[in-house]
Amino acid sequence: MNDAHLHMVFNHFPIIGTIFGFGILIAGLISKNNALKNTAYVLFAIGAVFAFLSMNTGEGAEELVEDMPTVGKQIIHEHEEIAEKFAIIMYATGIFGLLSLFAANKKYKFATVFSYITLLLALVAGVVAKSVGTSGGEIRHTEIRANINSANGGEAISGGAEKDED
Repeated sequence: MNDAHLHMVFNHFPIIGTIFGFGILIAGLISKNNALKNTAYVLFAIGAVFAFLSMNTGEGAEELVEDMPTVGKQIIHEHEEIAEKFAIIMYATGIFGLLSLFAANKKYKFATVFSYITLLLALVAGVVAKSVGTSGGEIRHTEIRANINSANGGEAISGGAEKDED
């Protein structure tokens, strides 16, 4: 397995885990169900670990695909910039998830405050996750790029890739 393959394996969980964790945390808060809330907190912590793994395989993946036709360095750079922001938000969400888990299990008064901070961070992470997932998908899936030039045979006209003119 090379870094590109590992990156593809690792990068999906932080996005999907955040979405599921957000929904589970809302359900836990509404129903006052500690098991649901704890499940969400653990999902956020695991998501942060996978965000770390994804970030650490991103450079190797970049080296393997940056010179491929229709990819280019610019589209990868844009994805990398968003991914760095997402990783920071995921680390914060994971840390607050663990703090919330600890506070809830110790029955601290401020456990509910931590829960809502974690929920807010998860919301922000979910919004940024959409952007990082889309920008990552656009690297190899040119059909989902916003600026496709149909007169150019469906090739992307952005992302730093240039069409050879013979």
